[in-house]
Amino acid sequence: MRSKLAAALMTTLLFCSAVFAQAPQLTVEDIWKSPTMAGLTLSRSGKYLAATAPHNGRMNLMVLDMETRKGSVLTSFEDFDVRAVRWVGDERLVFSLGQANSPTGPGQFDGGGLFVIGRDGKGSRRLAPTVREAREKSQRYRSLTMVRTIPGTTDEIIAAGNQTTADSEDLYRLNLNTGRLTLLTAGRPADRTSDWILDEELVPRIVTVRIKDQTNFIVYHRASATAPWEELARFGRTTGKPFVPLLLEKDGFTLQVATNPDRDTLAVYRYDIRTKKLGEMLAGHPTYDMGANAEGDNVAGVLYDSETRRLNGYVVDAAIPQRVWLDADYAKTQKTLDTALPGMTNSFRRIPNSKRQLVSSYSDVKPLRWFILDEEKLTLEPLGEATPWLENKLVEQRPFTFKTRDGLEIPGYLFLPKDYKAGTKLPTIVHIHGGPSVRADSYASGFGYLEGQLFASRGYAVIVPNFRVTPGLGQKIYAAGFGTVGRQMSEDHEDALKWAIEQGYTDPKRVCMSGASYGGYAGLQALAKTPELFKCAVAGLAVTDLYYQLTTVETDFVNEPAAVDFWRDLLGVKDFGEPIVKAISPVNYAEKIKGAVFLYAGRDDVRVPINQIYRMDRALKAAGNPPKAFVIKEKEGHGFGKLENNIDLYNQILNFLEDQLKR
Repeated sequence: MRSKLAAALMTTLLFCSAVFAQAPQLTVEDIWKSPTMAGLTLSRSGKYLAATAPHNGRMNLMVLDMETRKGSVLTSFEDFDVRAVRWVGDERLVFSLGQANSPTGPGQFDGGGLFVIGRDGKGSRRLAPTVREAREKSQRYRSLTMVRTIPGTTDEIIAAGNQTTADSEDLYRLNLNTGRLTLLTAGRPADRTSDWILDEELVPRIVTVRIKDQTNFIVYHRASATAPWEELARFGRTTGKPFVPLLLEKDGFTLQVATNPDRDTLAVYRYDIRTKKLGEMLAGHPTYDMGANAEGDNVAGVLYDSETRRLNGYVVDAAIPQRVWLDADYAKTQKTLDTALPGMTNSFRRIPNSKRQLVSSYSDVKPLRWFILDEEKLTLEPLGEATPWLENKLVEQRPFTFKTRDGLEIPGYLFLPKDYKAGTKLPTIVHIHGGPSVRADSYASGFGYLEGQLFASRGYAVIVPNFRVTPGLGQKIYAAGFGTVGRQMSEDHEDALKWAIEQGYTDPKRVCMSGASYGGYAGLQALAKTPELFKCAVAGLAVTDLYYQLTTVETDFVNEPAAVDFWRDLLGVKDFGEPIVKAISPVNYAEKIKGAVFLYAGRDDVRVPINQIYRMDRALKAAGNPPKAFVIKEKEGHGFGKLENNIDLYNQILNFLEDQLKR
């Protein structure tokens, strides 16, 4: 059976390759055009497929009948992309809104909210407002997100949100017909709660609490719905060993947690609640965190069914993702797919009570495809491709590791033109991710991946390095970032460039830095700090004044104490008025910037308010070095969502790079 199935898979792959054998050059539109579909998910029975697809210039919700293959578009948003789509049974879907093209990964920013709609497009209801709606009314944002369905009903779900107390997450039974909330977490151990874990009976049993005026956390447990809460562990977001609950096993007293008691990277361990002792390590990786990162945020680690809580295996988001299955049937299916689709990252999700699977398959050079695998009929039915126009146009995303001047070994990615000849020294773009405490780029994904592919297609070498404070790469790299913004953190960007020069990829006289958000800040900082290394900078959505960024009410996070406290630690200050904050803000030393600058911003950005970028523009002009371009797009936020805006922006960026690095 396995050999026949593998042969069928290979036939499909060869057919797709033949169709796109002669592909023209990669265009700006190719890179930024919305996928034909994204986020595919099957209903409970497998009869219906939900996805997002381009409509009104955004990714809107559509549903496909798997028997008739007839589809319909259910939403028509123009300012947001539909995100986080979940089925409730076969008849209704729940979703939120956001921004797909954010430099730090898809984010809510002024989106969010929670919505429900029937499979037929009827019964639409807004269950919670968006961030934008709350800001327009000068109200505190009250969030709701879907946690899971409830067995035996399609009228209610379990949702998480801060509806009861503004700074605390609670769990609720949410009635999709009326919007009524029933609190499930009354009597919680403290305020500032988050990350609840339920047991088999849907009783909230584990919760994490942030300590007031700190970036430290306490993990609590209770033995039953009526038992008192007890402290299990404490950890800090910026110091100490994280202890992040992942999964409560069926016995109700064994946790799987992400922590790192005697190692750098976080791994998955068993933890005995009764004895409060850490047990065996179940899964770990020497370079990449599993289960959670050093910040305490969840990352890939445990593979389990979110509805049944059945543990199936483990996964790590390494340079190329890796999976290990505990279930023998899952392992056989994985082997079959990997044999038939070599060089691809293949994943699958079983349709309940059937022998069918929803399969996704992609690589750094091959666009994402979806299939329905039927192991009884020995068939693999293609469902579609996300970006078929990219076939044969993409270049290899090459993992590399560079060493910083103080000894850190940090992974990144390198993109080279298809026709690159060994020993050729190329004009080079150093792409710096946003955040900065975000792992924004991974295999075949991220803002850096998109820029890497586009710029490499135009003959540039593109370096996409991580750097200190990037989470997901172990405690040492993460912790080394605190108190280093604009200082050692910038040196990491320089050391990544040094690696490329030493490897012979880069012409050291033709280098530009590109990035957005923190990446935009990094480019401006690089031109002032090391003008001998960087000839130009593309600075998008750029933080230019750290004091302004962290104190103005124009940002979407200044009223969040945890976020503000974190940035104090990140800058290494107790007060944002300290001299170092001014000293590492590019707007204050525009006269030092002699290289060419390209600025861009979204008029409605609430993460990095545009006023500080206007000030950077004025400061550069006053210093006698006006930006070569300052592109502002209306009705755009922290990243551009409209295709025509990205096409215009990147055509201008390519012309700018041509002028600065090739002529």
